[in-house]
Amino acid sequence: MISLILLALLTDIFVGDPRYIPHPVVLMGYLINRCETSVRKFTSGPRGLRLGGILLVVVVVSFVLLGTWGMIKLAEMIHPYLGFVVHLWLLATTLAVKSLGQHALAVAKPLARGDLNEARSKVAMIVGRDTEKLDDRGITRATVETVAENTVDGIISPLFYAFIGGAPLAMAYKAINTMDSMIGHRNEKYLHLGWAAARLDDLANFIPARLAGFCYPWLAVFYPGGFFTTVRVILRDAPKHPSPNSGIPEAAVAGALGIQLGGTNHYGGQISHRSVMGEEKLPLSYSHIPQALNLTYGVTALVVTGGVIFRYILY
Repeated sequence: MISLILLALLTDIFVGDPRYIPHPVVLMGYLINRCETSVRKFTSGPRGLRLGGILLVVVVVSFVLLGTWGMIKLAEMIHPYLGFVVHLWLLATTLAVKSLGQHALAVAKPLARGDLNEARSKVAMIVGRDTEKLDDRGITRATVETVAENTVDGIISPLFYAFIGGAPLAMAYKAINTMDSMIGHRNEKYLHLGWAAARLDDLANFIPARLAGFCYPWLAVFYPGGFFTTVRVILRDAPKHPSPNSGIPEAAVAGALGIQLGGTNHYGGQISHRSVMGEEKLPLSYSHIPQALNLTYGVTALVVTGGVIFRYILY
């Protein structure tokens, strides 16, 4: 399993997600949409939607978990090497190291040239907030916050579950995270239907987020914030975030880089105030985007090292 996970990580880093190969998340999205349509066909009240949302979560996670396991077993029955390749590919699709770096640097490059229009168009591809009026600092903040949050959602959590249960469990996590992004919103449409998906996503990311929070301060010794400031910022500011998990990597990155994150955002023209995280030792600039990515890579390396030790001790 260790070699499989390491090869999957390297595959993601060097190959990423080629557009010509169908991504499992697309199929997950289709399944979630179909389940949502079915639930809304039979119920519409708050209680019915909440129960339907629970059923939706059970159906989607079970289908993805058993479907992934079945694909791998079927491939192994044809040939052990084919089973290995299928397992490797499925596991690699749960990781987002290369894509996170590509999307973040696609924002940093036009920012470095002073091309705010292109930077706004690039950051709009990775954040949900309104980007039309963001200045260079606002664009940088949006990108750094996204890098921090996706370090857990897109890398650490899939790795955590891969070390426990291989591709089936990592894919099940991916299904949970996809459901949260599609229906786990606190708005009128999804408040009840998406309740179970949102709560399960919080639970699934609980341990991985804290693993990441443990790793960041050790890397912060190489950055302006340092170890103790990063720990202090995590403990003080992470609980202020509306998410029980996303605040940890965001506070950690703010503390490590000596910058401030959080503040006022706009979503669909509506103002959303987030608590400020970190201490502004340095003004935000485009250079903080690659620095945040380097922190992501360092945390990934530490978690993988810990996972390897875990597998050796327990297995």
